[in-house]
Amino acid sequence: MTHRRLFLSLIASVSLIAMGACAADPGYTVADFAKVKKFDSHVHVNVTDPAFVDQAKADGFELLSINVDYPEFPALADQAAVAHHFHDADPSHFHYATAFTMKGFTAPGWAERTNAWLDSEFKQGAVAVKIWKNVGLIERDTDGKLIFIDDPRFDPVVAHIIAAGKVIINHQGEPKNCWLPMDEMSTDNDREYFSHHPEYYMYLHPEMPSYEALMATRDRFVANHPDLKFVGAHFASLEWSVDEAAKFLDAYPNANIELAARITQVQSQSVKDYDKVRNFFITYQDRIMYGTDLTLNPGDDPAEFKAEAHTYWLSDWTYLATGETRHVDDIHADAKGLALPKEVIDKIYYNNAKREYLN
Repeated sequence: MTHRRLFLSLIASVSLIAMGACAADPGYTVADFAKVKKFDSHVHVNVTDPAFVDQAKADGFELLSINVDYPEFPALADQAAVAHHFHDADPSHFHYATAFTMKGFTAPGWAERTNAWLDSEFKQGAVAVKIWKNVGLIERDTDGKLIFIDDPRFDPVVAHIIAAGKVIINHQGEPKNCWLPMDEMSTDNDREYFSHHPEYYMYLHPEMPSYEALMATRDRFVANHPDLKFVGAHFASLEWSVDEAAKFLDAYPNANIELAARITQVQSQSVKDYDKVRNFFITYQDRIMYGTDLTLNPGDDPAEFKAEAHTYWLSDWTYLATGETRHVDDIHADAKGLALPKEVIDKIYYNNAKREYLN
């Protein structure tokens, strides 16, 4: 046997041994939930009550609390004050993303004022910047035209974020269900949300941009800034198709996605094609982060929230980490857990967020 053939034979043997080890690995169980180090990369802690942080510690989570220019949340300055409070108290477990106001966007000096605000937040611990769906769906310039994320007037701010080594988290548009009639939506949670928020239900607003137009705008933005660390919130609004999400990740190597508030849409797909969905998570294990969109706002009951958060986190863990089957009310179906290998779970639940946000 030649040296080359011997080398190839050894490589093949090692690969077979590794595959056998993976096959023999039973993966995590429900009982492992609280023991494994985890990172929820999309939450909103908007009060100084410690309920959210306490439950996160009990369940083994670090948190990334994301500030958002959202009218149903406290003012951005108040959100920042809460973030500073918890980050100062425990910077190893509580992390946060800042956000900027669109007020005065078309006025001279907006970019300079925004960059000054971001610098202040970065110095106080912010690891990322959130751009919400108001860019593309709500905010308009002085000519009454919608402002989109690929508007060149954002370029000085984006360049500043890149230079600082920070991440942009982008909530682009809405889930595709938003452009469908209620009876064609894939999940009840989307039906509920858009029935209560008709202002964001694009099916009722044909004058607004199409889903496809918004996705194309986002893609142009990512392509125009290849050095930017980019995270597509909410499965990058491609929650309806792991095939489309795969195309997005293949096209833009600087992009990652997170799962916040889109698990039911993923479950809807896995009920129809389990292997395809499971293989997607394994193939893109380095590009996916766990997140929930759990929110604690002023006036919420802390005890009720703690119970809700624990149930939510444990349910997602059961679906992603174990092979257990559970009924999912929002899709009126039983969904078998993906039983992802331990090394995949460790990346999705912790390592990827650590790499993107904290290194």
